[in-house]
Amino acid sequence: MATFPLNAWYAAAYDVELGRSLLPRTICNQKIVFYRREDGTPVALEDACWHRLLPLSMGRLEGDEVVCGYHGLVFNGSGRCTHMPSQESVNPSACVRAYPVLQKHRFVWVWPGDPALADPALVPDLHWNDSPGWTGDGKLIHVNCDYRLVIDNLMDLTHETFVHGGSIGDRAVAEAPFVATHGDRFATVTRWMEGIQPPPFWAGQIRHARGYSGAVDRWQIIRFEAPCTVTIDVGVAEAGTGARGSEGVPGDRSRGVNGFVLNTITPETDKTCHYFWAFARNYCLHEQRVTHELREGVARIFREDESVLEAQQRAIDDHPGYTFYNLNIDAGAMWARRLIDRRIAAEASPAAAGRAIPIRPAA
Repeated sequence: MATFPLNAWYAAAYDVELGRSLLPRTICNQKIVFYRREDGTPVALEDACWHRLLPLSMGRLEGDEVVCGYHGLVFNGSGRCTHMPSQESVNPSACVRAYPVLQKHRFVWVWPGDPALADPALVPDLHWNDSPGWTGDGKLIHVNCDYRLVIDNLMDLTHETFVHGGSIGDRAVAEAPFVATHGDRFATVTRWMEGIQPPPFWAGQIRHARGYSGAVDRWQIIRFEAPCTVTIDVGVAEAGTGARGSEGVPGDRSRGVNGFVLNTITPETDKTCHYFWAFARNYCLHEQRVTHELREGVARIFREDESVLEAQQRAIDDHPGYTFYNLNIDAGAMWARRLIDRRIAAEASPAAAGRAIPIRPAA
């Protein structure tokens, strides 16, 4: 059974990674080479020459075309061969696959499935990454695990109490009630922790930005967008100042600090993935030091997750066929998995798209 759908936009690189050189990357078990044309637009081609299958990434750029490093065949950005050595004519079948590719929200996105379905409007919403009023930065992590394990991790933040106890985790995260909702494409987990003492990370942020020390109201609003993007609205505000709001009325977060943890996880293979993340904030916008410290601090936190996820994958490999048991805290991850499975089923058999995908109920 497939582990990921192909008809989706997947992050292939940060925009700053891609320039006037050849960047090879494996996306959904497909080897692809990326580069920019001279006008800056991205290109994505199958990373295998039509002639003898040498990876095109071992060649070089000449203008907007790729020259194979073995026998010098030349391919344009549409994948068509435009020159063959020692002959005037070009075999009309000489081409490599060109993938739909675009740049948005500081990422380069590629569509590895049916190109006719590659609607730019379906790019996941990560607008905080390049919107006025927000600033931040992030990194790419290569993780040796099934990409769905990363999604499981992000959809259930009770693990912060135990994995990240020295930074963002405390007992309140594990014990606070939450609400899980879902639709055809999204699943959301909302958790509020009111009148608590903030963990070290958030205590430092609100003290620096607002000069406040004391009890806070803390929130985590996790939103999954199928098949592999998770945004987490996080922050703390002075306790009792109305950050939560009420039914249908947004809260007042002006006496707090607000961030968005932006995550999009791209399958590399069935057991490895590219994990792109960023932390965007709406406070201390012009303090580059804060941006740097936050990026490195979050990177340290995510390295703790990386160790757990890779150990989990090794354990899964040691227990083939094992079925996970689910607790109430797994509600968000269960719905995310169900939405992924529906996408996979739809590609395998369009008639299966509307059928319910069985999952083990919560314990």
